[in-house]
Amino acid sequence: MGPAYIVGDGGPPFCGLRFMDKAAEWELFRDPEMGLGELYADGRFELTQGDLYDLLALGARNIVAPGGPGLLTVQRRLQSLWQRLGPGVAPVRARANASHHYDLDARFYRLFLDDDLQYSCAYFETPAAGLEDAQLAKKRHISAKLALSSGQKVLDIGCGWGGLALYLAENCGAEVLGVTLAREQLQLARQRAQTAGVTDAVQFALKDYREVEGRFDRVVSIGMFEHVGPRNYDAFFTRVAGLLAEDGVALIHTIGHLGTPAPTSSWLRKYIFPDGYIPALMEIAPSLARAGLAVADLEVLRDHYALTLRHWRTRFKANRDEARAIFGERFCRIWEFYLSASECAFRYEGCVVLQFQLVRKFDALPITRDYLFHRETELRAAGERRGSGGQKLSRARDMGAAPEK
Repeated sequence: MGPAYIVGDGGPPFCGLRFMDKAAEWELFRDPEMGLGELYADGRFELTQGDLYDLLALGARNIVAPGGPGLLTVQRRLQSLWQRLGPGVAPVRARANASHHYDLDARFYRLFLDDDLQYSCAYFETPAAGLEDAQLAKKRHISAKLALSSGQKVLDIGCGWGGLALYLAENCGAEVLGVTLAREQLQLARQRAQTAGVTDAVQFALKDYREVEGRFDRVVSIGMFEHVGPRNYDAFFTRVAGLLAEDGVALIHTIGHLGTPAPTSSWLRKYIFPDGYIPALMEIAPSLARAGLAVADLEVLRDHYALTLRHWRTRFKANRDEARAIFGERFCRIWEFYLSASECAFRYEGCVVLQFQLVRKFDALPITRDYLFHRETELRAAGERRGSGGQKLSRARDMGAAPEK
């Protein structure tokens, strides 16, 4: 047993931490952001008081506090500069990045996502809503913002396992092309469209957004923009504008933050999302202007992703043994760290979700937002289908109550 140290004034909140080897202390000091995650994944420290979330929450509050850790501040500024000025994400690299994260065994994602496999921020109409209801509300909210009419053509960039595309077809009468770079997602999305009997209205393709041709009445992208990279923002929005009909509407849903540009965690980029980058609002606006797109509406979802991640983290913990049987202990520790650190980022470090509603013509939408609320009411009253393709994708795990505090 080595010497014990108390950091801080000893008052709450506090955690107890024991290093398993001498070198672990140096590795944490040398690169705190990378070191903490790697040490946890390798089991080189243990928590003697509190849990992993408590430790990361304490660290997150200290990072954003006035006069935060000086060495870490310098490291983060250098990382931010490199991430913004480094090379762009080419299509070949984008495919490899998508495969790294999204081509995991679908059994794993079913352990903690909702029944529709929505792997993006849910929309909590009340904080006590269950995850299934909140993810359904997210699809309803986005559908209303798209102001769809039956028969309109929709492009879904980064369509995931197809839940939103199926929802738009089944509830709004849309014709949807969903594109993804992950083969596992493509296969399951096509199966779901086949099961639902909507293959005449919904098509899925393994394709980069830069490879899509044609014109669409609506373009939607949920949780994909974080993979574009700042060097490609102009190219992305110029492509969206080129794919959008003259009177069309686009909806871009992305993680972001409202301050100045900041780096995305080096640990997250290495182990979870290669080349991932969370944009500041100020970084996005110039590219929209250069692409000829006008912001018709901008909504900032503040606590919604923290609530979503709390549900995912709770479900992952409940099904951890099954996850370990698929991928092993180290993989589970990496994902525990990812889910906990991400929730802390939304609770304490200023991360939000931005929903941009974009148009080429100012009169493409009504001049007030009343249509949005009316459409949500209509969809809710019509007994909307969840977009699950007529099949239950995971066992029923409705939490039924507010997430833990």
